[in-house]
Amino acid sequence: MSNRLLTFFLIGSLCLLAQPQSSVRITAPVDGDILNRHDGAAVNAGLKITVKGSCTGAKAVKINGKSVAVRDGSFEAPVVLRQWENRIAVTAGGARTQELVYWDRDSKPRYRFSIDDNIWFLRNIARNADRYKSIFENPYMAFWKSMHDKYGAKIHFNLFYETDGFNLSQMPDKFKPEWQANRDWIRLTFHARAEFPDKPYIKASGEQIDADYRLVTREIERFAGRELLSATTTVHWGEATLDGVRALRAEGITVLAGYFMFQKEVPMVSYYLDTPRIKHLMGRDYWKDTKEDVIFARHDLVVNTLPLDQIVPHLEKVAADPHQAELMELMIHEQYFYPDYRNYQPDFRQKVERTIEWATKKGYKSTLCDFGEESCAPPVKK
Repeated sequence: MSNRLLTFFLIGSLCLLAQPQSSVRITAPVDGDILNRHDGAAVNAGLKITVKGSCTGAKAVKINGKSVAVRDGSFEAPVVLRQWENRIAVTAGGARTQELVYWDRDSKPRYRFSIDDNIWFLRNIARNADRYKSIFENPYMAFWKSMHDKYGAKIHFNLFYETDGFNLSQMPDKFKPEWQANRDWIRLTFHARAEFPDKPYIKASGEQIDADYRLVTREIERFAGRELLSATTTVHWGEATLDGVRALRAEGITVLAGYFMFQKEVPMVSYYLDTPRIKHLMGRDYWKDTKEDVIFARHDLVVNTLPLDQIVPHLEKVAADPHQAELMELMIHEQYFYPDYRNYQPDFRQKVERTIEWATKKGYKSTLCDFGEESCAPPVKK
């Protein structure tokens, strides 16, 4: 090749490289969003939402194959969701991006009430097994049954394996028929091996959390039955490594509840999620990590953290935001029930009842695990 031809070839190549390259990005909804009636408009057998994004280097994009104009570097167009999982693909020239979003087809106002750090009531039942004829002779369980009988409340108990002088292997199976008879409103699941140390899984391996999960779950199956297990739980302190969450997902856990907030700019009770995803969840009821196949549900109220007279104002504030009000995640901790606990709350019962009474009067229905198409059945291993 002559020098002249080589020069023309190089100039041509540089010109091609200098041509603007298309880039495309979806800005709304976010990958993993679980969308409900508040996020769009109902159409025949679907939910019509608006997809928004940005694009450079092209005058039009294709959204799921349909051409949409780009104006001032932005685009938006309606897309109809027709099933639980929906793929949104956007192309511009050689650029392509896609995401998964979910349609909570039968979404309605509902609340889920869970209790963390449970173990003491089981110790009491075990120590009184010869005297008790029912688990509801235990004062703690009697209270929760009164909430069920009065309001139809369904309750999810997250369990420790052990505490001082007791572990779940000591829980007799004498009451198994009664646990089974109440499986329509009670769930028992893994929380941690024990209350201490704090944040036991924040740096733990998948093997460690899996061993503790199996320890707790095996005993629940023995003394209460597999039917009372759930694919939803809250890990102690809401902290776990990515490997830890993967281990739980392999065991069949599909939903994890947490605070998803910041304390002095540090993520708190947020598992492995990074800052952008936590900030997004702060304005949502739930969100799914599509890569890990796990849903994260955000607590709306930890009942023991507020004075009695602040509970209703707080709930009213949350309920004013439709993107946080559809699924009310409500939670309390067991210890505050007991007079001999150092931080005993004598109005424990009143706080719980005020919370549940508010939800009931506002038309919320109690649920054990309604997160779109996630099942209330026991966890199924991957």
